[in-house]
Amino acid sequence: MATHRLRLFVVDVDGTLLTPDKKLTRPALEAVHRLRDAGVEVALTSGRPPRGLRMLIEPLALTTPLAGFNGGMFAAPDLTILHQRTLARKAAREVSDLMRDHGLDVWVYRGQDWFVRDPNAPHVDRESRTVEFAPTVVDSLDDVLDQAVKIVGVSDDLAAVERCESDAQHLGSHLSAARSQPYYLDATHPDANKGAVVDYLIRHMSISAEQVATIGDMPNDVQMFEESRMSIAMGNASDEVKHRATYSTTANTEEGFARAVERLVLPETRGEEPQRLNSDD
Repeated sequence: MATHRLRLFVVDVDGTLLTPDKKLTRPALEAVHRLRDAGVEVALTSGRPPRGLRMLIEPLALTTPLAGFNGGMFAAPDLTILHQRTLARKAAREVSDLMRDHGLDVWVYRGQDWFVRDPNAPHVDRESRTVEFAPTVVDSLDDVLDQAVKIVGVSDDLAAVERCESDAQHLGSHLSAARSQPYYLDATHPDANKGAVVDYLIRHMSISAEQVATIGDMPNDVQMFEESRMSIAMGNASDEVKHRATYSTTANTEEGFARAVERLVLPETRGEEPQRLNSDD
């Protein structure tokens, strides 16, 4: 048993904390409050903009910074921007051109705003409902590439998104590219990734990586797994993601987050061995 008591649980949002229909269940809500009672703070990390997380701040009674845009922007619970990492214009241009070459629709996030060319393109309406605000429609994205925090390639051709991810990862060290959903490819500053989220939060809280647990479901969550003592993959994660985590829990359709808290995280706070579970539990 590790000697460092857990102090922080870094939690991915979509596919992890929330159900597929973007709901926060009562067991998940109660699990967060039990963690706090045990002395463990919860911090949210997401590809969403911070303002797209505001509906979770009050019910979860969050006091930690919100890590939006996969670590591209950190905001206080009142949504004041604390820190952001923006793409260089050259990198923004290269990756947006690459996404279009692969047949992906392109979205740009700058500051707290979201820009699209076609409001009827795939997933725009879904994303508007998820983050609870509408995009700004522009004729051209060229004028909003300066100071972009995140550029997203979107397509229901999942193989095309995967191919674009591979090609984007070879553009150079001036950007980070990873899928946050099978149909979303997120491009951010190279230091804007979920591994850097953990680093920022441990410095903010003056704790060590040995005091951090993480949970997620997508390949971009592996980066934060590598920066924490305990990592948990959701049951709806791919085998690749599960193999990179310390433990696996059940899917987000089966209260995987709440079960992970009860069976894996809380036992650690009591000095007990975690109770392993999986999607067949």
